[in-house]
Amino acid sequence: MAHPQNTYSLVADIGGTNTRVALADGREIVDGTIRRYSNAEFPGLESVLRRYIEDEGGVDPIAACIAVAGPVRDGRATMTNLDWTMDKDTLARATKAETVAILNDLQAQGHALGYIDEANIRTILDGPADKATAAKLVVGVGTGFNAAPVFDVEHGRIVTPSESGHANLPIRDEMELRLCQFVSTAHGFPAVEDVLSGRGLERVYAFLGQEANDHKEMAAKDIMAACASGSDDRAVAAARLFTRMLGTVCGNLSLIQLPFGGVYLAGGVARAFAPHLNQFGFGEAFRDKGRFAGFMGNFAVRVIEDDYAALTGSAAHLVALTGRG
Repeated sequence: MAHPQNTYSLVADIGGTNTRVALADGREIVDGTIRRYSNAEFPGLESVLRRYIEDEGGVDPIAACIAVAGPVRDGRATMTNLDWTMDKDTLARATKAETVAILNDLQAQGHALGYIDEANIRTILDGPADKATAAKLVVGVGTGFNAAPVFDVEHGRIVTPSESGHANLPIRDEMELRLCQFVSTAHGFPAVEDVLSGRGLERVYAFLGQEANDHKEMAAKDIMAACASGSDDRAVAAARLFTRMLGTVCGNLSLIQLPFGGVYLAGGVARAFAPHLNQFGFGEAFRDKGRFAGFMGNFAVRVIEDDYAALTGSAAHLVALTGRG
């Protein structure tokens, strides 16, 4: 397919398993240009981007931005769940773009807020209306876990990175203590991501099997399928424990960041859990903050059901950087 040269931006969302790449015209993703690549088939990001450019007819992008599932510092990114590193020089060399940027994937989700079709936003907990510029919080639950606050200030949008998934798991009762001990035995440290992620759901299921002295294991997608069909009581119990811990962690993060503009859950696991969150006690756990329980009603919680929001956010970030679009 022939594209106008030196016109579009190239944007990419690099997860632990797949990389999605697209072209953007301003903040809009160009129809038909989204492609998905399995990371296992490539030695690094540069080879993925070169393949994409070839697949799109040798397109020459004017700018490029990648969203990375891992920490970014001084223009250099290291993947949390993949043995890849990348920097701006590599990105510029691979794309030949005049302007390049690297974001943490949750930063990209934050930059997408306000540019996502409302049909792709599901409300879990209502909250009072606030100014469009009120602080927001994006929480990613997928291959890993992370969070990023979003601030709209006079000179533009600021989305600060973090590695929230590697903080300690909260403990509220004896079962959660045993779950932390179970995770620590296997991994040495009970991090939030060890439970609140796809593989974390598998650990919760395995933990409940240990509790019942029945050591059956199940993949995350099968747990969710069994939960939806009601065919496995342990799958339902695992989803309920997962949901309540997610509510606790999101409530903690909300007290830290005060996102009066709303909490937005993103990622494949968040989307899979969206129909079950209210049923399994997310709201109760989110607001279970003692004398601050009423205050927690200030924070609406929504799920981003657009699988390509990080691409939109990367495009929006480039518009802010370049003034084009």
